[in-house]
Amino acid sequence: MTRTIRRAPAGLLGTCAVAVAVIGLLAGCAGTPSGAAVVGSWGSTAAKQPNLTIENDGAFSGTDGCNRLTGRGSIDGDSITFGPIASTMMACTGVDEWLGKAVTGTAKGSTLVVYDLSGNQIGTLDKK
Repeated sequence: MTRTIRRAPAGLLGTCAVAVAVIGLLAGCAGTPSGAAVVGSWGSTAAKQPNLTIENDGAFSGTDGCNRLTGRGSIDGDSITFGPIASTMMACTGVDEWLGKAVTGTAKGSTLVVYDLSGNQIGTLDKK
């Protein structure tokens, strides 16, 4: 019995590798939650400025400009409902500690609008 081995043209192999890579990337994106609008880094890293990083699973961490903040919330569409916020308790002067009072946040374009328990807007953070 004689075997015949056929080889694909060299250019075709490169094309197939690219197609497989693209399909892999697209498959990875398929698992991104609908809350991707709130996921990411928000605010400023400048001294005494608030910032917040929100993960796909709702975990968040950051600072109110003085105290470290951390917790886990739930993401729904372009909004997050913050769970209990754990915070350090340092005494700070010249810092508005509004971020520690966050209850919900909604991504509106490149701005995260943050609300308190009464539904009042207490601040905004720009996407980094």
